[in-house]
Amino acid sequence: MSKGLLLVGGGGHCRSVLDSVLAAAEFSNVAIVDLPENVGRTVFGVPVVGDDDDLPSLFHSGYTNAVVTIGSIGNVERRVALFDRLRDIGFCLPIIIDPSAVVSSHANLEAGVYVGKKAVVNAGASIGKGAIVNTGAVIEHDCDVGSFVHIAPGAVLGGNVRVGENTHVGIGSMVKQGITIGSNCIIGMGSVVIECIEDSVIAYGNPCKVVRLR
Repeated sequence: MSKGLLLVGGGGHCRSVLDSVLAAAEFSNVAIVDLPENVGRTVFGVPVVGDDDDLPSLFHSGYTNAVVTIGSIGNVERRVALFDRLRDIGFCLPIIIDPSAVVSSHANLEAGVYVGKKAVVNAGASIGKGAIVNTGAVIEHDCDVGSFVHIAPGAVLGGNVRVGENTHVGIGSMVKQGITIGSNCIIGMGSVVIECIEDSVIAYGNPCKVVRLR
């Protein structure tokens, strides 16, 4: 039987994940689930075969693997709901790692994690379920990145950084070693984080400062 994979969400983040999937060539049968009006279209030659309502029937037809491929900046509720629904249906949620990424064999990645082009996940790091480590991001040794976190392109976490679940660390941000960033936060792009950040805030700047509660 062919090894089927569904990408759930057909927008920009889907294109990044799909490019990684095609380059890795691990799955022999790849398709996309998107909005009903997009069914029948293709992305990089890969067909959109259904919408969310078709997920159970697609699972039973042989697409036993699925990944959530909608991005998020600050609001992860849709991604979390899709992840939970896929798991409830019975899908396996594989880890997708671009062939150009460097991921230590001594790092721990949970279900549904995506590691993009030229990203680095170093030894002792832990990445929670459904997290995104985007293009060129660096997760240094012994970091603990929570579920559904999005580490945006070019962001760097020094060693022993903790990032709580559902947090977004913006493009090009730098986080000093040993810092803790809380859950449900947005760290604006280009920020330099040198002090710990509490839960449920928006913070940005150099040095990064809390601007308001979420």
